[in-house]
Amino acid sequence: MTQAPVGFQQLIDEHAPDLAAVVANARSSVMDEGALSTKVKTLMMMICDALLNHESGVTNLANRARALGASEAEVAEALGVAYLMGGLPAMVAGSNAFRNIQKG
Repeated sequence: MTQAPVGFQQLIDEHAPDLAAVVANARSSVMDEGALSTKVKTLMMMICDALLNHESGVTNLANRARALGASEAEVAEALGVAYLMGGLPAMVAGSNAFRNIQKG
């Protein structure tokens, strides 16, 4: 049985706990409900990961957005924005939003 890969957050928590606390505070401050909902902010993060070609991040964030109530149409529309700004490479990375779909 293979062991799941360690995520970046776990590595930072373990090796740089002071930095981990700063990152956690910033994430909480930015991602809390405000003028934009957490769902919208999560879709925005998914767009950024598509633009940065971070495929597993797209998958994870798409599923997180779904858990927050995002519809498939909202996920697809957000990927359209990624395509508009980043072209085909962003669309290829963005297609990972439809891998391993987990519904809220």
